[in-house]
Amino acid sequence: MTEATQRTSDSGVSIWLDDLSRTRIESGSLQDLIANKNVVGVTTNPSIFQKALSQVGPYDAQLKELGKVDVETAVRELTTTDVRNATDIFREVAEKTDFVDGRVSIEVDPRLAHDTENTKTQAVELWEKVNRPNAMIKIPATLEGLPAITATLSKGISVNVTLIFSLERYEQVIDAFIEGIAQAAANGHDLKHIGSVASFFVSRVDTAVDKLLEENGSDEAKALEGKAAVANARLAYELFEKKFAADPRWAGLEAKGAKKQRPLWASTGTKNAAYSDCKYVDELVAPLIVNTMPEKTLNALADHGDGAPSIEGTYAESKAVMDKLAELGIDIKQVTDKLEADGVASFIASWDSVLSDTQAGIDRVNA
Repeated sequence: MTEATQRTSDSGVSIWLDDLSRTRIESGSLQDLIANKNVVGVTTNPSIFQKALSQVGPYDAQLKELGKVDVETAVRELTTTDVRNATDIFREVAEKTDFVDGRVSIEVDPRLAHDTENTKTQAVELWEKVNRPNAMIKIPATLEGLPAITATLSKGISVNVTLIFSLERYEQVIDAFIEGIAQAAANGHDLKHIGSVASFFVSRVDTAVDKLLEENGSDEAKALEGKAAVANARLAYELFEKKFAADPRWAGLEAKGAKKQRPLWASTGTKNAAYSDCKYVDELVAPLIVNTMPEKTLNALADHGDGAPSIEGTYAESKAVMDKLAELGIDIKQVTDKLEADGVASFIASWDSVLSDTQAGIDRVNA
């Protein structure tokens, strides 16, 4: 373990890798990251699978086995195989942490982001297809996704809620989670192994807000550059603390073995070279946090990260940042609404590429 990743972990942060591919699974890379960089979970998304499945070679043997299947079936077979194999690699971590960590996420088809019923159906299908207790099904936090989150949890299925940008939506996600766990309890499910994280996206907020601040051009605006994303995420952590403490149902559910839905910082790679490459890790350290990071960010953390607690005592300062943004005419709700819509559109575009690359693979191996 490196000193910085160990310190980050000791501060209460679970380090997950935001990447997966057949090559990474077969090369022993995941085992190496578990052993040497405190990695205790994996997240995937359509963009990650686009990158993985665009590689010629690693998936050819399985494509040959599948024969001339339709492309949707092929994609599901390839991606669920990767996730199943990764969950097996992380199974020991899962068991050691009582299934808090050791989780590997797979996302429902992003084209279903505004389709509640089909999201509910596919979440169950993916869970049954992967067939591992340390898997997690990713469902986007669109308005239509919220009831699907509750319904999926109610069946005893672990859920990673993705594409959260605003405090308002995050509060709705926590409510959907608690309702889902309450229904799972009523349905007789063992609550101990139902895991959930709420993936709150970070760096994209700075990218969007900094652009507006640059357009403003004032000294006040310049002083706020690079501050919105961390302030927004820190206030999300405050909301996490308050909501679970205040909800009258939670103590009873916890007594039955339920575990809190943890905040997960996503989009933690630094997109502005002027900022520290560990910015969205080091400035967001607190207990019960998951931080999923691309390997480049993980390596930066391991090399020169801090890892000391950095959220406690920052809420007033964070609120002041958001108030100043509002005074400058920046409508954070407008920003986060657009980020959600853009996030869904980006994942759909990636999924379309996954389908076309896989079709090319099917054609190649069957030529």
